[in-house]
Amino acid sequence: MGFIGWSNQMQNEYEVQQIPYEATKPFILELHYSKRMPSISFAYGLFKNNMLVGMVSYGSPASPSLCKGICGEEHRHKVIELNRLVLKDNLPNEASFLVSRSLKLLPKPKVVVSYSDLAQEHIGTIYQACNFLFTGRTKERTDIASAFNKHSRHHLGDRTKRINRSAKHRYVYFIGSKKDKKILRNALRYTIEDTYPKFYEET
Repeated sequence: MGFIGWSNQMQNEYEVQQIPYEATKPFILELHYSKRMPSISFAYGLFKNNMLVGMVSYGSPASPSLCKGICGEEHRHKVIELNRLVLKDNLPNEASFLVSRSLKLLPKPKVVVSYSDLAQEHIGTIYQACNFLFTGRTKERTDIASAFNKHSRHHLGDRTKRINRSAKHRYVYFIGSKKDKKILRNALRYTIEDTYPKFYEET
């Protein structure tokens, strides 16, 4: 996996390292459009000349059924979601560099799933650059959230509100040995699309 735009200078200036949970908060709560902390199992920071300029986090998907739905019950424990990607300046190739290097640091084997939000006009350009598999769109849905903007499966009376969730593009990436990747790909329950989505497509 690689990205043609990485210059020798970039590889000398940038480094990706694991970072603690607390270090992700300023990026997610202040810079990410969701303003909401997800479940985080692993987080990695992008350092430019030893300064933290971005982060990516991975955690357990919110829905247990999603874990089983990707590669079946046998591999559900391997599923992890890339749930936040935030950069201070978002300079060219920073995002693909961060994601690509962080994937190499994750424990193996893993099934990484991530989504690009059509409501935010995201099509998953970074995932495409990192050779993720495009497996189509999710369906639109309605969630019940508490007054604190947290998902809830419990009825909380007047403190709840319904939130419409837009359709999203779904991307999958397998990490592990050659044998691991083959097994996981064969177990994948989604159809791998032949082409990536583009900006000009109607949504």
